[in-house]
Amino acid sequence: MTRLSTLRLALVGLCLTVGLAAGNRSAMAEDITYLLPAPLSLPAFGPFVVAQQRGYFKAEGLNVTFQVAKGGVDVAKQVGAGNAVIGGGIGDTSIIVRPNGVPVKAVAVLGGGALMQLVLDKDKGLTTVKDLKGKTITVLAYQDTTYFALLGMLASQGMKKDDVNAQAVGPVNVWKLFLAGQADAFASTPDWTAQVMMAKKNIEVIPSDKLFKSMAQAIIAADETIQKNPQLIQKVVRATLKGMKDIMADPASAAADFVKATPELAGKEDFVTLSFKLYNQYVYGGQKVLGEMDEARLSALQDFYAKEGLIRSKTPVKDLYTNQFVQ
Repeated sequence: MTRLSTLRLALVGLCLTVGLAAGNRSAMAEDITYLLPAPLSLPAFGPFVVAQQRGYFKAEGLNVTFQVAKGGVDVAKQVGAGNAVIGGGIGDTSIIVRPNGVPVKAVAVLGGGALMQLVLDKDKGLTTVKDLKGKTITVLAYQDTTYFALLGMLASQGMKKDDVNAQAVGPVNVWKLFLAGQADAFASTPDWTAQVMMAKKNIEVIPSDKLFKSMAQAIIAADETIQKNPQLIQKVVRATLKGMKDIMADPASAAADFVKATPELAGKEDFVTLSFKLYNQYVYGGQKVLGEMDEARLSALQDFYAKEGLIRSKTPVKDLYTNQFVQ
């Protein structure tokens, strides 16, 4: 055998070894279901999608499949029952579900701001919460945390829910009816605020946490998974927060990758970029440690929910969250 032939055989052997090693690593990737409260195409889920698109979950040895549940409470129920190891909710989801026996905690909060903004029609002379007395406000649903944030904003101004005409109209009509002039204001998220801004509507935007300390989105996991498989939770949190950091650093680049992963948004990069900029402006900032839960804020929020009768009982605050995965 010639020296050249020997070299070729060695190279072939090396390629086979590398290929087998890569195959073994792929085979070792852990399959997990990441449950979301609404369709993946919403820019709200940018941190998850960007982490997936840029390979951050794969780098952690995870093969992630996203599935959609029927809202945040359903996510919590499914995660608590073990039907999914991880889910997306709101920082206060555990406040709402734990009194009903659903054993989940927030394991990371996606920002120090609040998900909800109150958007008012400036063409009608509306610029403050007090201007909305007797006015029509559209909301996603009466059991949604954006509606609870609206109640908190009203309460901060000495108003009650009966002082306004709040209408639960679903995720599309909540902003479309406002655009059509059939509502005076709406309980918004950055995605919906971006839709209205793209339509050049003259609006006033009041972040809910200027008046009422509601919360951002959160990653939620079951008590059992946190106890028995903390390494898995750590991997998910690390990858998701990396996706969030990318959006904070370069919204336009992150939007381009988001659209690649959600072809139904093809050609809408400007909308996604604006949405991400609004998340940066209103939601993602303000944390000393990225992903960290503010216990005092969570406690005050639970006190409000209990006072308003939105929950049947209070839970020890330490049982509602853990910061062990964001340190």
